[in-house]
Amino acid sequence: MADHLDAPSPLEEHRRLAVFAGEWSGEEVVHPSRWTAGGPATSHVSARVALNGFYLIQDSVQTREGKESFATHGVFTYDREERTYKLFWHDLLGYYPPSPASGAWINKSLILVRGSLRGNARHVYEVVDDNTYNMKIQFSPDAEGWADVLTGVYRRIH
Repeated sequence: MADHLDAPSPLEEHRRLAVFAGEWSGEEVVHPSRWTAGGPATSHVSARVALNGFYLIQDSVQTREGKESFATHGVFTYDREERTYKLFWHDLLGYYPPSPASGAWINKSLILVRGSLRGNARHVYEVVDDNTYNMKIQFSPDAEGWADVLTGVYRRIH
C-alpha cells in the first residue's frame, strides 16, 4: 500500500514553466493609462524554478528615463486540482489581488486573467523561441474590451 504522505512530484505542466527561467533583458512600451504616461522602458527579469520544481519565481525591475519606475514579483504554478495555471502577482504599488490570475497555455502563449475591484488584468506570455518571449499586460473594466498597458520583447542574457 502506498504511503499517502508521500510528496507529489511536479507534473509536465509545472515543468513547462521553466521556459521562462533565466535572466532576461526587455525592451518595453508603457502605454498611456490612468496610472502612468506612456513611453519606452527597459526591464531586467530574473526568473528561477524553485521549491522542488512546483513554482517559477520571477522578479523584474523596469527602468524609464534612467530611473527605476516599476518592480514586480510573480509566482507562477500549476494547480493540479483546478487544472489551471496560477500567477500570484505583487508589485511596488502595493495592491494585493483577492485571488491569483488563472489561465492556460493556448498554442505558444500562457494567458492568465485576474480580477479585482479596480478591474481585470490579463497577462499574455508568448514563447517565440528558446531565447525570446513577448509579454503584454492588458486592462479591462469588464473583461471583454482589453487595452494594452505594457508590451515587451524579452531576450535571454547569456
